[in-house]
This record gives sequence, structure tokens and C-alpha cells, in this order.
Amino acid sequence: MSEADSRSAGARAAEPGTVEAALVGGPADIPESTRRCRADAGARTIKLAHRGGYEHFELVDAADAAADGPAVFRWTTRTKIAE
Repeated sequence: MSEADSRSAGARAAEPGTVEAALVGGPADIPESTRRCRADAGARTIKLAHRGGYEHFELVDAADAAADGPAVFRWTTRTKIAE
């Protein structure tokens, strides 16, 4: 899976093939516990269900990220759930 969909609140325990992720930016009311999550090791994007829509985050260039910290995903846009 290339996209980690609908992250639930709270960081999950380490699972094989996943990395710790930090979601940066976007709506201020996204809980801090949700901003720390697990993502597929190859994920370039995360789509978070939030307030009747989706918040989209993209992986920050690895050269800009700290080597020993979580993978950083920066907010890019919001889309509404199709009705």
C-alpha cells in the first residue's frame, strides 16, 4: 500500500514494515496524539479522515528530515468526502 489511510488517534506499536511518522501543519484541532502515528515504510502520503473530509500530508524530503527522528509528513491540502 503506497498510502496510509485514515490514521486513528495515538501512535501504534511498531509493526513490521512501518516507521514512526509525525504529521506537521494542517488544522490546529488535530490532536497531538493523532499527529504521531505509524506509516508504511514506503509511504509518500498520508490521508487522515478529519471533520467530514480528509487532510493530506506528504513526506518531507529525506535530506531535510532528522536521521534519528520520525518520518515527517507536511500538510498539503484538504478534500471533502464525496457525497
